[in-house]
Amino acid sequence: MMRRSPMKPGTAPMKRQAFARGERIEARELTKTITKTAREKKHKCAVRTCRAEFVRPQPFVTWCSPDCGTVVALAKVAKQKAATAKAERKDRQEKLAKFKRKADHVADCQKAFNAWVRFRDRFEPCIDCGKHASDDALTGGAYDAGHYLSRGSHPHLRFDERNVFKQLKGCNRPGGTTAASFRAGVVARIGLAAVEALEADNEPRHYTVDELIALTAHYRKLLKELKAAA
Repeated sequence: MMRRSPMKPGTAPMKRQAFARGERIEARELTKTITKTAREKKHKCAVRTCRAEFVRPQPFVTWCSPDCGTVVALAKVAKQKAATAKAERKDRQEKLAKFKRKADHVADCQKAFNAWVRFRDRFEPCIDCGKHASDDALTGGAYDAGHYLSRGSHPHLRFDERNVFKQLKGCNRPGGTTAASFRAGVVARIGLAAVEALEADNEPRHYTVDELIALTAHYRKLLKELKAAA
């Protein structure tokens, strides 16, 4: 009985080689089919005012016509310019922050805090007279963030949320209001007990620069969240 000679190490039978070659051919054909299907698939134009369906000639093409391609290109350039401008503003702000005095940080914090107060009370009437601004008043320009206990006599309460409310500019000017009417409005808003606790609060607040920066970021974040929720 004849014996088959042993196969050399590292070689495969002819059938296995043929099978592997057939698998590779099938895989290539499947890839071609998938690619063809992907190319023939219809996509919507990236331009929001168009949104026409089209077949992409190349995977990176997201526009249906040369005109829409121009719109996409201009939008991309504008986005890049905006990103560059934002980065430049941030860099400039970081450089200017090194030269800021503590008073400048207090002013920044007061601005952020006042903006949050005005938006927090956007549906409330003036804390003093109980009226809303007239219809022809400019949005955001008719109201102040009025301090019940003034910043001059009570600087430690300048960022106290119990002490500051949306107030018509006319009421917040000298002679525009009385302490009694302002107090009555605050009592109606937060209650007599809270007002008396506020008036009795004489604990000094000495903010560091880092605390002022953190407080500014805090109220900017609160305002952003309120606007997003609205």
